[in-house]
Amino acid sequence: MEPDPDIQTVPKGFRCKLCDVNIPNEPSLEAHMKGKKHQHLCRLRAKRKAQEENSVYVSGFKPDTSTSELAEYFQQFGPVAEVIVDKERSLYAIVEFAESASTEATLAQLQHCLDGLKLRVKPRERKEFKLASKEKHDRTKPHISLEKLNHELCLTSSVNEQMQKMVEIFQLSENDSKARQLVVQLLQEVLVEFLPDCQIVPFGSSVNTFGSHSCDLDLVLDLENTKAFQNRTRKSEQMGENQSEDGQSEDSILSDIDLATASPAELLELVAAILRKCTPGVHKVQTVSSARLPVVKFSHRQLSLQGDITINNRLAVRNTRFLQLCSGLDSRVRPLVYSVRFWAKQKQIAGNPSGGGPLLNNYALTLLVLFYLQTVSPPVLPSVEQLKNMACEEEECVIDGWDCTFPSQPISVPPSKNTDDLCTLLFGFFTYYSKFDFPGSVVSLRAGCTLPITEFLSRDDETPDTAESSDAARQKTTVRPKLGPVNILDPFELHHNVAGNITERTHKNLRREFCEAEKYCRSLQYQRKSSKGKSWGLVKLFTPRVEGVSSSQDAIEKIPEIIIPFRAAILTQSFRTELSSAAETFRVVWFKKVCSILEVVFNDILKCTPSDQVEISQDQTKAKGDTEEEEVNNNQSLDSSSHQPTAHAGIKRPLSIEEGPSSSSSPQGKRMRLEPSADYPEVAHWNWTQTHPVWAGRRKIRRVLLKTSDETSKPEGGCSSIESRVTQYIIENDSNPKDKLDFQLDALVVGSDECTKAVLKFKETSDPTGHFQDFFHFLDSFLPKMVETLLAKSE
Repeated sequence: MEPDPDIQTVPKGFRCKLCDVNIPNEPSLEAHMKGKKHQHLCRLRAKRKAQEENSVYVSGFKPDTSTSELAEYFQQFGPVAEVIVDKERSLYAIVEFAESASTEATLAQLQHCLDGLKLRVKPRERKEFKLASKEKHDRTKPHISLEKLNHELCLTSSVNEQMQKMVEIFQLSENDSKARQLVVQLLQEVLVEFLPDCQIVPFGSSVNTFGSHSCDLDLVLDLENTKAFQNRTRKSEQMGENQSEDGQSEDSILSDIDLATASPAELLELVAAILRKCTPGVHKVQTVSSARLPVVKFSHRQLSLQGDITINNRLAVRNTRFLQLCSGLDSRVRPLVYSVRFWAKQKQIAGNPSGGGPLLNNYALTLLVLFYLQTVSPPVLPSVEQLKNMACEEEECVIDGWDCTFPSQPISVPPSKNTDDLCTLLFGFFTYYSKFDFPGSVVSLRAGCTLPITEFLSRDDETPDTAESSDAARQKTTVRPKLGPVNILDPFELHHNVAGNITERTHKNLRREFCEAEKYCRSLQYQRKSSKGKSWGLVKLFTPRVEGVSSSQDAIEKIPEIIIPFRAAILTQSFRTELSSAAETFRVVWFKKVCSILEVVFNDILKCTPSDQVEISQDQTKAKGDTEEEEVNNNQSLDSSSHQPTAHAGIKRPLSIEEGPSSSSSPQGKRMRLEPSADYPEVAHWNWTQTHPVWAGRRKIRRVLLKTSDETSKPEGGCSSIESRVTQYIIENDSNPKDKLDFQLDALVVGSDECTKAVLKFKETSDPTGHFQDFFHFLDSFLPKMVETLLAKSE
């Protein structure tokens, strides 16, 4: 590969200065340089360089000089591509020519005059092309430093006072609220000139009582009245009214677009154009039409405030009113929400500074807090369905077919009988979610309880919960919610999973942090103020997560085991239907499918063979099961003497041969031991032998084989056929194997009070050459992806 000025050699591989990323090796570097991002930035840099070479900087003209006047003057030197004038004060302009020769001709002329004023013309400033720094625009950092926050919290006398202090420190100040109101008024005045009778309505953190200094200004542009105005205007035009002397309609913008038939993208472009050209102080206007709800993003220069505008998003406004109601129902809600949000941001499981991404957003976190307060005994907050029954007839509300009825004032809701203090509620919050089965459950604030995932697995269409009086609403159907590792239903838009962006990795981190927080809250360091001046209470809880530092949970995960998580989203429709029919025993059915796929992976894809020591008597199995039960229960702090019907991780029972699958489904000499009873965790056991280093050089071999096949390139474990060919290639080129690796695999499904997953425990039984660690390291990344690939195809 020829030297590239963008590529820098570093101790751990390479660094692309253009893309600001690190690359571990040469094959990855080659793939990166051919990738879309690198190629796009190369083209963008070349375009920017050409623009700079073809442009001149102009100043000295009158403030009211238009871009067309500047373009007309500089047209004498060559075709003008674009003229950009400083919108704020009109002090300068950038004139871009279509050809570099025009730039040279302009600079060669010593004097330029326009409207009697001498212009100052010079070459455009050359700037080094680089990506915008994310830290520069990171407004998620609080106005108070972490050190000062810790000091303020340590001055209090209890955790209850610390949580109240969090509200005082982070809530929107009076000046923050006034600044947001000014922007709303500005946008209302500008937009109503072009879109008569429209309304700008704020929603989200700025007005739902949970806002912080750094939150965006979320706005809804309501065009319903504008549509009615347009209809009236067109009727008047047909009658010859409301026209100017030249016969043209006075509302020129509305004459160019039909609001009733225009797409959201067209409406957003219209709003963006108004913001760019006619709104003082507003800059960095950008339309994002690919979002779930398309938005126009903007910034206000003087107020350092960023905002979003969506079109006719009345559900978002109603959600905001719901959060306002919950905040007013109990004084403990706000301190709890503020504390949980800051904790989640410190632990890097929420608050993505660039928006989107695989982290929880503040709305999803808030719903988790509200749901916990609905389920605690006695409940602090009522369910949405209970609130609906407390509303009067005048408060009934249906939006887009969804029933959004609840009381408008907190006084309509009876006060809670729960007397727990904030310290106890925060401890309970972490305890509740540290044992919560996120993949196997759906959080429903409407019902005030968890719904089993099986209720959603077989749904192609879902009828929304609508008011009986609305015929159109009863006919409305929507797709089922997007299922994932974490499922939190919106309180009103019941097909929207507000945590649908969460990945397996984020879910794993979320569960780990819940467990760590629950463990810390059990200590006196959380509950009592330190008499020696040490960190206590929330201060210790808010300690930022440090990468590379192992925790007690991480230490447990170092045991050779691999997790196969339950992911409903990747399953076929027929298997979803089967799981839905299984109801509460869906984990049993899913685990049996996983076990059959594991046999395919090890036997057919990795070409492992059954070990000669697979035959285990029931006595041996029982002894072995008792040993492992004690070991796992010690690790996970479970009661080894408990045999309740609910599933507990690590409990094993002696299995008979008859309880396993038929011998026709398993390779000869190997038996998968499977306990079919739904009252206990499913358990399976295999002994395998691997005689070839199937983990060595797989990626390189795969790249070679893909060049000679019609199969598309996929991540390791993404295609069973190519992986089988890779293994066969390794075996054929390792014709004289010297040593073999024997290992044992025990699998169990964990659910109910744990997150639904299959836990695979590995143990080497014969490893003379010390290859087990390399093999396990390979399986750790390969096996979950391979199982997921086969599950997605399995009928």
